[in-house]
Amino acid sequence: MFITITMCAFAANSVLARAGIYTFEMEPLLFAGLRLVSGAVMLALLMSIRQNWVPVDRARVISAGALLLYLIPFSIAYLTLPSGVGALVLFGVVQITMFAGSCLAGNLPTSRQWGGMVLAMVGLGWLLWPSEQLTLDPIGVLFMILSGFGWGVFSLRGRGSKDPLGDMTLSFMLCVPVALILIVFGGGWSFGGVVTAVVSGALMSGLGYALWYHVLPQISATTGAVAQLSVPVIALIAGAALLGEGVTLSVIGATAVVLSGIAVAVLKR
Repeated sequence: MFITITMCAFAANSVLARAGIYTFEMEPLLFAGLRLVSGAVMLALLMSIRQNWVPVDRARVISAGALLLYLIPFSIAYLTLPSGVGALVLFGVVQITMFAGSCLAGNLPTSRQWGGMVLAMVGLGWLLWPSEQLTLDPIGVLFMILSGFGWGVFSLRGRGSKDPLGDMTLSFMLCVPVALILIVFGGGWSFGGVVTAVVSGALMSGLGYALWYHVLPQISATTGAVAQLSVPVIALIAGAALLGEGVTLSVIGATAVVLSGIAVAVLKR
């Protein structure tokens, strides 16, 4: 249940970012700054009720840096990438990062998990294969790859969290000075852009990420990596329904392959 909720929140971030930056023409850095501040405010309100703040240490500063590495390139990439395609690139890189992190930590995936990962990656490759209907901007792809690495590292660090809400709140709060700089120097203000940024930051990011940090210690890194491959599928459907992004028979077929890979890697026999 919680994994499903967090995956929907992650997909919503892609759709909201694409809508705010492309449809409502808000500058990516301004969108990123508003998203960070909104998430920090929401989480700080929750922490003020609990009244038990976590201390700042080196590990949490590194986590905050990984959050920035994910969030700023993510916004820039959506200048040119459709929401579904952007999510595909993002979580393909996330999966690779989390599998690599799991291996480096000595937690080698099982043959079934490897098989599921390979099958899911085949589906992603199919979706990203160049065609006359879809041409990807290489700069946008590069920024999304960087964002995926940042989110993969952030997710791996979350596996050791003993206080998900506290750690997530501190990560966002540490990013506020950078967020304020982005807001001051950002441009392209619009009502729609502000609404999408605030919803993305306060609800889908702040609350969604805190829930993700709560879930991560209860699952394996490989399961977390492969489960996130459902996000592009959700984003593709939502992007088509809400933003008019095209869905072809190839997209449908590749989606089925991705879901099959997730099932192989995550579901128990």
